[in-house]
Amino acid sequence: MYTLYHHAFCPHSRFIRLVLGEYGLDLTLMDERPWDRREDFLKLNPAGTTPVLVSDDMPPVPGAGIIAEYIDEVHGLAAKDRRLLPTSMAERIEVRRLMAWFNEKFFEEASGPLVTERIYKRFMSEDIGGGAPSMDVIRAANANVRYHLAYIGWLARTRNFLAGDRLTYADLVAAAHLSAIDYLGDVPWSEDDAAKAWYARIKSRPSFRPLLSEWLAGVPASRTYVDLDF
Repeated sequence: MYTLYHHAFCPHSRFIRLVLGEYGLDLTLMDERPWDRREDFLKLNPAGTTPVLVSDDMPPVPGAGIIAEYIDEVHGLAAKDRRLLPTSMAERIEVRRLMAWFNEKFFEEASGPLVTERIYKRFMSEDIGGGAPSMDVIRAANANVRYHLAYIGWLARTRNFLAGDRLTYADLVAAAHLSAIDYLGDVPWSEDDAAKAWYARIKSRPSFRPLLSEWLAGVPASRTYVDLDF
């Protein structure tokens, strides 16, 4: 049994929830507002960021990348052909490259600013940066979403899945970040049919259902977020 400290719209947390869902692992979710910097949470992860995975027999595992590696080491071999980090070195490099692309570059340029400005700041006090969203930041992030979506489309047109022939961490991490901003209606799906078709496939997986049930008071989900046939 695992416990995941997460925020429902944290893209990194969503990635790990998809991973655990694909492996069918029992999970207890603990909501965490990282901007509160709770003392008990900082003991688990001094960086104060989500997600953090906790189990009875291991130290806390902080950060999406480290958690993904840990889950592969513990559960990957038993998953056999459902393993989300392939066994060949070339494939593992490509999956890790795309994990870094989305968890770092896409997050910095697109999903991080949009989630912060449009969701987190609604619940943060002004003394720690809360308040009205910055429209300049939102416009820049929306522009960045477009070129990232084009890259996803190129990958989807040249491969069966983003990193190769089968589902891997690469698909789940990209879909997790997109899902957080798709809730807000910030993904221009009409601009790339290949990216849209790939996302529809990932979104239809059972592991995605808990994410699609998430909602935010006062911020209704976009039509594409709740519609599997968008």
